[in-house]
Amino acid sequence: MVPIGISPPLRRRRLLRGEITYSAAKERETNVLHSLNYWGQQNQYFEDLRGKSNLVEAAVAHHLGLKSSSCCRVADSNEWLSGTFNVCIPVYIGGEKHCPKLLVRLPLPYRVGEKSNEGNADEKVRCEAGTYAWLQQNCPEVPVPRLYGFGLSTGQKFTSVDKLPFVARCVESLRRCLLRFLGYPVPSAYVPHKSRSGEGLGAGYLLIEYIDQSRGRMLSESWEEGRHNAKLRENLFRSLSRIIIAATRVSQPKIGSFTLDDQGCLKLGNRPLTLEIQGLENEHIPVDIPRGLTYSTVDSYVNDMLAFHESRLSNQPNAVNDVQDCLFQIAALTVMRTIRQLFFRPELRRGPFYMSFTDLHQSNIFVEDAWNIMSLVDLEWACARPVEMIHPPFWLTNQSVDEIDFAEYEKIHTEFLSVLAEEELKHASQRSLHLHRIMEDGWTKGTFWYALALDSPTGLFRIFYDHIQPNFSKDHIINPAFFRIMMDYWAVGANKFVQKKVKDKEQYDKLLLEAFAEPS
Repeated sequence: MVPIGISPPLRRRRLLRGEITYSAAKERETNVLHSLNYWGQQNQYFEDLRGKSNLVEAAVAHHLGLKSSSCCRVADSNEWLSGTFNVCIPVYIGGEKHCPKLLVRLPLPYRVGEKSNEGNADEKVRCEAGTYAWLQQNCPEVPVPRLYGFGLSTGQKFTSVDKLPFVARCVESLRRCLLRFLGYPVPSAYVPHKSRSGEGLGAGYLLIEYIDQSRGRMLSESWEEGRHNAKLRENLFRSLSRIIIAATRVSQPKIGSFTLDDQGCLKLGNRPLTLEIQGLENEHIPVDIPRGLTYSTVDSYVNDMLAFHESRLSNQPNAVNDVQDCLFQIAALTVMRTIRQLFFRPELRRGPFYMSFTDLHQSNIFVEDAWNIMSLVDLEWACARPVEMIHPPFWLTNQSVDEIDFAEYEKIHTEFLSVLAEEELKHASQRSLHLHRIMEDGWTKGTFWYALALDSPTGLFRIFYDHIQPNFSKDHIINPAFFRIMMDYWAVGANKFVQKKVKDKEQYDKLLLEAFAEPS
């Protein structure tokens, strides 16, 4: 035991992205205690995958229509590409490193809430496959990697029609012609396809094309150096504008994610899956948005988004630092509910809804040297959303979501909309709604900031106090009475809630210190 009054010696702990000290961990707004488990879970999961290399190779051969898996070779684990929510396993087709390769992309179960919400990983796979299928059908000009097939943890496999065996391909083609002739919906390009062995990976996956350096590099590799170059920015904005215009060509009847059912049919029948939803569920924070739920109005969707922010405040053990911080957060969420109708047009509350790429950061955009977009990757969080929630990326000034300088961003926002307006004029005959005008109106009214806050569980509060509240009152932020009054309207008996959250934080700090203490 450590004598009273003497701090225990502390060690560094391993996270997925390097090590962290106790002093750094205690300043983070996220639940570091939960994150400390990821490293061990990743090692175990990767070890399990290495033991299934033959099954990975068999799955690839199956989806490509190869007679044997002997010409497929899983890359060494030091070549695997591990992201925040997925691991991509390169598989060489031909067996050698100089041969072409594809990627087997698997959700990380310890990051998508699979333990607390069984089926989350398969949901993510179905939605990403659904996005590929939707893009193929509605806007094939949007550059994305090719999807060859996918599988679920249940052992079900789906293969692209053009990779089916000859007889099966002919039968499928005839079936589609007949359905089309009779006026029935035609299934997606991905159809159920049983493997000969029947053996599966026991995990959901997608088999996708690998984008090598000859096809572009991640924008993040040249972003810091090139973002001040006006010509590069114009090329990027023009490419991105064309993609947004193409993706919003077809309006949707609901807010939700596209998914593929057990017959390979495409439907808009899944909750609007974003990384925030599965990120919260992974930390055992209730989101209360069932998988099969879609939304017909903006109001109902925004209401549920605010609800999961409130759930995070209620259930994350280190959601607040102290009483004052808790009052700040309560006041922000209470006012966000009160003023929401001021940011969304009444005539647009029931649509149109459009495909939106909600996770379009620099590492998900591949560009050539002139910054023309060659490919978008990581499509799992794309979904149909309200048109007023579609805006330019927040990172255009290279600032974090809760540190955006208004004046600096306004300049780049105007620059982006100018390019978007030019591109929309080229497609004027095809559109009844002009996105650039909606985005301009959203910037003027503050919808940009409100929508950005909804997408930022930990950034909402800074965004609210920096960019939303000042438009209503610049004095409330320094008026203690404002926070006391707002607390009373948070919930009946809100004072007990505040006391509980402060105790939660004290307990969290104690456990965090123990987690960093050197073993005795």
